[in-house]
Amino acid sequence: MSIMFEPMSFARGPAMKNRYMLAPLTNLQSHADGSISGDEYNWLRMRAVGGFGLTMTCAAHVMTSGQGFPGQLGIFSDGHLPGLTRLADAIREAGSLSSVQLYHGGMRAPAKVTGHQPWCPSANEEFGARPMTVSEIEQAIEAYVKGAERAERAGFDGVELHGAHGYLLCQFLSSETNKREDGYGGSLENRSRPLFEAIKGIRQRCRADFQLGVRLSPERFGMNVGDAVAVAQRLFDEGQIDYLDMSVWDVYKEPEDPAYKGRSLMSCFSDLKRGKTRLGMAGKIRTPADVDHVLKSNVDFVLLGRAAILHYDFPQQAAQADFTPVSLPVTRDYLRAQHLGPAFVEYMAGWEGFVSA
Repeated sequence: MSIMFEPMSFARGPAMKNRYMLAPLTNLQSHADGSISGDEYNWLRMRAVGGFGLTMTCAAHVMTSGQGFPGQLGIFSDGHLPGLTRLADAIREAGSLSSVQLYHGGMRAPAKVTGHQPWCPSANEEFGARPMTVSEIEQAIEAYVKGAERAERAGFDGVELHGAHGYLLCQFLSSETNKREDGYGGSLENRSRPLFEAIKGIRQRCRADFQLGVRLSPERFGMNVGDAVAVAQRLFDEGQIDYLDMSVWDVYKEPEDPAYKGRSLMSCFSDLKRGKTRLGMAGKIRTPADVDHVLKSNVDFVLLGRAAILHYDFPQQAAQADFTPVSLPVTRDYLRAQHLGPAFVEYMAGWEGFVSA
């Protein structure tokens, strides 16, 4: 039997019953005020019912200024607590762990969504973003911590800090988007300061067994492999997070950086000494064979995105020897049967080759 069905413990909090984590997926299904809708509740609850060991929400914005897209889940207000509590209860009842991904879009939080000029570590002409003041950086870090406190109060097992895909924490990490000359810019230590200060605050103000993860992406959006490896190693060495979620785009690809050619991008992180911190991978993991490949590559768990959209019960199905995942494109009716609401179905229809006409 594959390791994919074995339980996995963390340094803090309860164990996952298997090695399947639901990736945090944009779905446009929440209400305009950030409160969870029935469609989003059902989408997430059914992934827990379908066997995922940990069910994670989409990116939930921690400030109104950080909303990146319409219909995004919010965790910036105590008014969100009733819906989040209902969701955490449902995920627990289904036998899954629960997590909220904490997010601020930074320069990628457009004014047409937020009503405010977007923030960035430095001025960014492409996105019309202005540089953040030190006070605003401190406010953002505090908002991540308060988001974690709300998730704890709602009954979630933990949170994940979104440090990937060109959003605010990633914008600080990137030397391309962060041109600051103060304590939050210049060296990688300074550029990573917001991430590590958010981690410190969450550890100080949430309970001892509250689980904390971080998502990083090592390429694109101004990131390079060397910096991502250095940040990952520091996270492992300090041991303040319970898992690192690496979004590597494709678990079979080589790095773009010539200095790291001749090996898989995944191995740049799976070869690191990580102590008690768990390591997960996301990136075109579509079949049980892909899951098996990743877990045999010194990785602790997988995060499924598109595969989880196409099969709400992928972990349960993967236990069957004759399981063959559906091929794309699929119909809207098929996606509705996988418990996607109308807004999510139409969002996926915008992805080339995903939904048939």
